[in-house]
Amino acid sequence: MTLRVEEHADRVIATLDRPEKRNAIDQEMIDALHALCGSLEADPRTLILTGSGGVFAAGADIAQLRERTAEDARRGINAAAFIRISELPMPVIAAIDGYALGCGAELAYAADIRIATPSSKLGNPETGLGIMAAAGATWRLPEIIGHARASELLLTGRMLDAEEALRWGLVSALHPADELLTAAHRIADRIAANDPLATQHTKRALRAPRPEHPAIEFELQAELFESAEKHRRMTEFLERRSRR
Repeated sequence: MTLRVEEHADRVIATLDRPEKRNAIDQEMIDALHALCGSLEADPRTLILTGSGGVFAAGADIAQLRERTAEDARRGINAAAFIRISELPMPVIAAIDGYALGCGAELAYAADIRIATPSSKLGNPETGLGIMAAAGATWRLPEIIGHARASELLLTGRMLDAEEALRWGLVSALHPADELLTAAHRIADRIAANDPLATQHTKRALRAPRPEHPAIEFELQAELFESAEKHRRMTEFLERRSRR
């Protein structure tokens, strides 16, 4: 098993688990990620992605990648799984320790929130192997850190250390390795305290292309304005305030 999945009522923790290969992403892991997405599409919960053995994912499995053909490239094997992850209804948190490189970095880019340890290193060295980053980096990375920085990172293939990744906004916080998952759970706790439908609608709006704004907010907000949960939560807020 290359993906360990721990399920809870409001969240799922998925751990990439090929420590002997530095969690290199192979076909079995991609298949497991698709299965996980099927579960979370049917039963939306926050997803925490992390890696075992002090590594997030050092890239794709090079032995498998070497044998892939033009037709495999056109199928977007890894990209399809990462698109599905990014489009999950509830937020995805990537808890990164050690290397998140190549395909592993692209998996992290598909998350809504990224946190890391001070020893983390992120980057896309694909051009050094005669290929390009084609599982989302060329369009997600400019959205996250801007076109100029994304161009430098992808065209040089260099790695960012954790401090630079934090300065660039590629990750939102750094935590010691032994506190990383605790920090991810704190984020998941904050999410769980909020209205799930409001959270899902906020994620939909964040992911929507610019031409869909502001119309998409109006429609999503219209649904929320009529929800029983909105009335319940606002009534509780007003009652608490009156008691104070």
